[in-house]
Amino acid sequence: MNKLDFITEELEKLKDAGLLINIRTIEGPQGAWITVDEKKVFNLCSNNYLGFANDPQLKSAAQRAIEDYGVGPAAVRTIAGTTTLHKELERKLTLFKGAESTVSFQSGFCANLAVIPAIVGEGDVVFSDELNHASIIDGCRLSRAKIVRYEHCNPKDLQTKISDGKKGRRILIITDGVFSMEGDVAPLPEIVEIAEKFGAIAMVDDAHGEGVLGRGGRGIVDHFNLHGKVDVEVGTMSKAFGVVGGYIAGSKRLTDYLAQKGRPFLFSSAVTAADVAACIAAVDGLIASDSLVKQLWQNTGFFQEKMRRIGFNLGNTKTPITPVMIGDARVAKDFSQRLFVEGIFAQAIGYPTVPIGKARIRIMLSAAHGKDDLTWAIERLEKIGKLLGII
Repeated sequence: MNKLDFITEELEKLKDAGLLINIRTIEGPQGAWITVDEKKVFNLCSNNYLGFANDPQLKSAAQRAIEDYGVGPAAVRTIAGTTTLHKELERKLTLFKGAESTVSFQSGFCANLAVIPAIVGEGDVVFSDELNHASIIDGCRLSRAKIVRYEHCNPKDLQTKISDGKKGRRILIITDGVFSMEGDVAPLPEIVEIAEKFGAIAMVDDAHGEGVLGRGGRGIVDHFNLHGKVDVEVGTMSKAFGVVGGYIAGSKRLTDYLAQKGRPFLFSSAVTAADVAACIAAVDGLIASDSLVKQLWQNTGFFQEKMRRIGFNLGNTKTPITPVMIGDARVAKDFSQRLFVEGIFAQAIGYPTVPIGKARIRIMLSAAHGKDDLTWAIERLEKIGKLLGII
């Protein structure tokens, strides 16, 4: 018996349970219409909220950066990888977020892995929303702090658990800003109030709120006017900003500390100049105009109202994230495959991304979508929904 035979067994278990992920191949740039596995399809499942992923200004900025800085950093930020572009991005993100300081990372995932173990450890307690992103979960595990999960978006349960729980040297409360599979928004004002009451550090991961919530897409802290009251803001450049990368906004002493203690910052190469330059162009675009954010919300209102009227269950979404709730993972995969045949790219989401029995088609709306195309897609969603007995 080969020592890796267990892998085959595990893959067969996933297949039998209808949980084996079908990884499709994109053949070209992201946009409203894309080519997937040699088929032109309407794209309803990328995080390209504002259409920046193939924006001409972002591409031009990336191309210029390659000419000026080359293709790779060849070093970590602390040795020889910090360029003037990295500093400019951090300066502009600080301005955009209305924060005191910002430090950038390779991804939002890396940002969480950097900050959580740097600010809590053994002897500390983390209170984490039960539906927080995997990067938060992994960051908490790496910290070796005690982890207490509270009920999703339930400040009362958080307060009860933080009152009853064993007090640590430090207390950290972490929540997603917008929950990526549900589309709902964290009750951040109540969470901040509890953090202040118990002397806890308040942290929000705003990956799906950046470019979506707040004035011109400035995020959940701006949305609730909580500037200066949230200790740690984590953001990503890979969704609404259309590129790749992550960052942490907060006090100057926090970002200075993370540049000394954040392990992804210390031990993984810097983001390429092309990516950083494209990120700067995206931030510049949002500072200059909120038109794309407004278009995103217009598309969201139009699509979700039509879908609910038809009879689809969209859960508790309050954002452009639109979960079409199915339940059974096999039915969700069948729905997704039938959509693909009809010319719509919308992937099924099942366990472990969402709990067993809560499989769904997660539709992601974008400012790049046209109203006529959305109407066309709704007609096909209705047709397949009726065929499968979902509506």
